[in-house]
Amino acid sequence: MPGDDRSANVVRPGGPHPGPEPATEEDDDRMTDRDPAAASHLDAGSFGPWLTAIGAALAEGTGTDVPCGTCTACCTSSQFVHVGPDETDTLAHIPRALRFPAPGLPHGHVLLGYDEQGRCPMLVDGACSIYDHRPRTCRTYDCRVFPATGLTPDLVEQAGIAHQAGRWRFRVDGDAERVLADAVRAAAAFLTDHRDQFPTGLLPTNPTQLAVVAVEIHPRFAPRVQPAASTSPTGDAHEGDGTEADPADPEPAGPDAGPDLASVAAAVTQARDRARGRAFAPPDAGVNP
Repeated sequence: MPGDDRSANVVRPGGPHPGPEPATEEDDDRMTDRDPAAASHLDAGSFGPWLTAIGAALAEGTGTDVPCGTCTACCTSSQFVHVGPDETDTLAHIPRALRFPAPGLPHGHVLLGYDEQGRCPMLVDGACSIYDHRPRTCRTYDCRVFPATGLTPDLVEQAGIAHQAGRWRFRVDGDAERVLADAVRAAAAFLTDHRDQFPTGLLPTNPTQLAVVAVEIHPRFAPRVQPAASTSPTGDAHEGDGTEADPADPEPAGPDAGPDLASVAAAVTQARDRARGRAFAPPDAGVNP
C-alpha cells in the first residue's frame, strides 16, 4: 500500500524490540474500573472437547473458536506473526511494507511485525482490520494452552496475555478428561524439568510454542487405554470408549512407565516439524517454531 506510514514504526526481526511497559497495579486497577468482569474467571469450556478441537486446528491449520470477547492481548504483546507463502488472501491484505522475510525459513515466508507499543499494525481502533483475512497463525492461536499446560507467558512483554490466560477455568468432566488434563500437564512439566537434557535448540524458547508442543505430545504421557467407565462430579457413572491411542501418535508411556528422554525428544521433533511457522515467534529470534 503506497504511502502507508505504519511501516516506519514497525519492529523488524532482529531489530530492537522495546515492547510495552510492564503492567503495573495502577494499570490493572484501570482495567478493572473499565470492565468489572476483567478480574473474574472465564469459562474455558470442557477440557476434552477443547483438546480435540485445538488438536484438529493445529493439525489442519484451521481456526480455533476462542471466546475472546473484546480482548486483544495477543495483538498487543510484541509478537511477530508468521505468514506462509500459500496464504495468498492474507498477503493481499497486508501492505508489502509491513512484511519482512522470516529468518530461517524458505523464501516467501514472511513476518508481520509490531509497533513501538507492541501492537500489530493491522489492529485499528481496537479491532483487527483484516479479521476475515487474518493469518493462519492468528486463526490457530489460543491462549488457553497456558492454563491447560500450566505454563506462563512472558510476564513483561506478554503481560496482557498472562492476565487473560490466568482467568480461564476449564471444566474437567469425569476420569477420562482428568487423564487427558493430567497428561498435558505432565508433558509440559517434563519439557520444563528436562530442558537442559534435550539436544540444544530442540525445545522452543517461546512459551506459546512450548505449550503447543506439550499439547501435541501429550499422548506420550497418557495411559494407552482410557478407563472403561468413569464417574462424573455429580456421581453419575458413564461408559468410556475403551479405545487405544491412535497408532500414528507417539506411543503413550502408560500410567506406570516413566517416559524416556529419547522417545519424548522424537515426539517433540515430530511436533515441531508440524508446527513450523504456525505459532507466534519470539521478538529476539525471528521464527522459532
